[in-house]
Amino acid sequence: MGIREEMMSGRLYDATSGELLEELYRAQQMCQDYNALRITDFEGRERLLRRLIGKAGENLVINQPFFCDYGSNIEVGDNVFINAYCVILDEAKVTFGSNVFVAPQCGFYTAGHPLDKNLRRRKLEYSLPITVGDDVWIGGMVCVMPGVTIGSGSVIGGGSVVVDDIPEGVLAAGNPCRVIRRITPEDRDRYIR
Repeated sequence: MGIREEMMSGRLYDATSGELLEELYRAQQMCQDYNALRITDFEGRERLLRRLIGKAGENLVINQPFFCDYGSNIEVGDNVFINAYCVILDEAKVTFGSNVFVAPQCGFYTAGHPLDKNLRRRKLEYSLPITVGDDVWIGGMVCVMPGVTIGSGSVIGGGSVVVDDIPEGVLAAGNPCRVIRRITPEDRDRYIR
């Protein structure tokens, strides 16, 4: 098993491997280039995002600044909007479904470090995938931690720290993030007057 496969396996691996650092620096340079583009350079932004992101659907908008570790481990569906100051630590796969809205200053962190100080000193870490379903809205300043799945149609309230899976079709918020209630037809009707 190569170091990249080891990184994505969920087991401890050496995050300072030369092969990984090369990929990391390549992606970070691309993020720096992306963040330096004019906001109105739509073609340049699109072209660079398509080189950086592993798989991207139609109508992807990521406002600057944007930061990720590898980019190649990010998969995005159609009609996804990610607002400014998003950080994606994509040591494992990070998947966004279609029609996803992400508010400013959100973080998606697949990487974690051992609790044992001796293992941390050896620069070992692990990574677990994150999955965000279709039609999800994630409020501002939300942190999504390693191994979490957020079900389709759910809303995550601003400032939440998501450490456990969230089912489909619910409003969830808090630290740690918990389900508050199901989203119902009445939620649609309250905006139609």
